[in-house]
Amino acid sequence: MITLSDAGKRFNRDWIFRKATYTFLPGHTYAITGSNGSGKSTLLQALAGSLEISEGKINWEIDGATINADNIYKYLTIAAPYVEVIEEMTAAEFLQFHQQFKPLLPGLSIKEILNIIGLEKAAAKQIRYYSSGMKQRIKLAQAIFSNAPLLLLDEPCTNLDASGFQLYHSLISDYAKTKTIVVSSNDVNEYSFCRNVISIMDYK
Repeated sequence: MITLSDAGKRFNRDWIFRKATYTFLPGHTYAITGSNGSGKSTLLQALAGSLEISEGKINWEIDGATINADNIYKYLTIAAPYVEVIEEMTAAEFLQFHQQFKPLLPGLSIKEILNIIGLEKAAAKQIRYYSSGMKQRIKLAQAIFSNAPLLLLDEPCTNLDASGFQLYHSLISDYAKTKTIVVSSNDVNEYSFCRNVISIMDYK
């Protein structure tokens, strides 16, 4: 559970969001909407604990116990345009490396995951040679298939074609049912499954 209490973030003199009071409940789905440059990604990064807010409080809890902001990364995964993959690795090597820090969902091998996301034929190819859509698929895989309770998605279908959009929704439906999901997007096709919609403009 994440609780915002009068939270605000500013850069220099410009407030990105302010007086944000909201509770994200475990296992629920949320969309943060707003135009480009409105601060959606900034709020998402604050929820991830990777960006310190300028005023107010953010509280993270799991099973009733408060989590320190320095440790919240252990309980979440994120897929975003500003989160890079290691392009010198193959897809298989990247997922093997990633699971050293965050275990993957039980019962699935890396080979099976690559089959699910349609990259089985490129498993031994360095990610640097992937198309932008293929790179997005591997970003989504490392986030969604990680065994973490909080899933943060920033413009998750960037560079995906129609089949990629379909895959994205299948992954959410099949492998993220029990997660708390927060999607930052201004494209309803990326957050249509979210039961709660928050407009960043409400906190300007």
